Amino acid sequence: MKERGREFDSSKLASTAHKQMPSKRYKKALEMVDGKKAYLLKSAVEVLTKFPKAKFNETIDLAFKLGIDPRQSDQMVRGTVPLPHGSGKTVRVLVFARPGGAADAAKAAGAEYVGFEDLIKRCNEGWSDFDVAIATPEAMSEARKLGKALGPRGLMPNPKTGTVTEDTAKAVKEVKAGRVEFKVDKGGNVHVPIGKASFAPEQLVENARAVIEAVAKARPHTAKGVFINSCTLSATMSPAVRVDLKEFQQAA
Repeated sequence: MKERGREFDSSKLASTAHKQMPSKRYKKALEMVDGKKAYLLKSAVEVLTKFPKAKFNETIDLAFKLGIDPRQSDQMVRGTVPLPHGSGKTVRVLVFARPGGAADAAKAAGAEYVGFEDLIKRCNEGWSDFDVAIATPEAMSEARKLGKALGPRGLMPNPKTGTVTEDTAKAVKEVKAGRVEFKVDKGGNVHVPIGKASFAPEQLVENARAVIEAVAKARPHTAKGVFINSCTLSATMSPAVRVDLKEFQQAA
């Protein structure tokens, strides 16, 4: 078969279509969840943990659909939350700091990369082999020039998320221990990893509870009506399980 003068391999198309088809494992998981039902958090985790397992340690994710207009600067939703049981992820930390006490403290706390002009130069050249960037207020005067390089990747240090600070040791330890950042995207959605499939159900429940409460508290003063329209829980390769937030609304 030809398409516009060139050979068209229909077998490749069939192969692509096959890859996009839901797997048997995914279909089996779909049969185990009621897509029309919203489950209380503990029940949602129980359903998720009974899904057929993938061949790798999947990340468990909470997704929120918020009733805000993210195009409005006064309706930005972002923040950080320490997960009681960590994220299960090895976090690589970079710290922008001039030689001295803050740099030494960051190294002692376990930061993988600590430096100033050398690291700024590498980042400007496109290097981003790290997960979180922290900066001292002094170093931030130069590091803020990396906005175009680090901003699109979500790696820019920010005072609102505790990543611009003199206490570099505390910031590094918190990030390493499982502090996660959340930020609303252009569609009004927030995605937050809460652990791994290998976590005990109780650990996932406690991590999820901490995240839900943190997102709820991040409600902008200008937001009107329902703030969290929906919340779902899922693993990397699983269907989503809808979470009923009634218990959190009653506690508020």
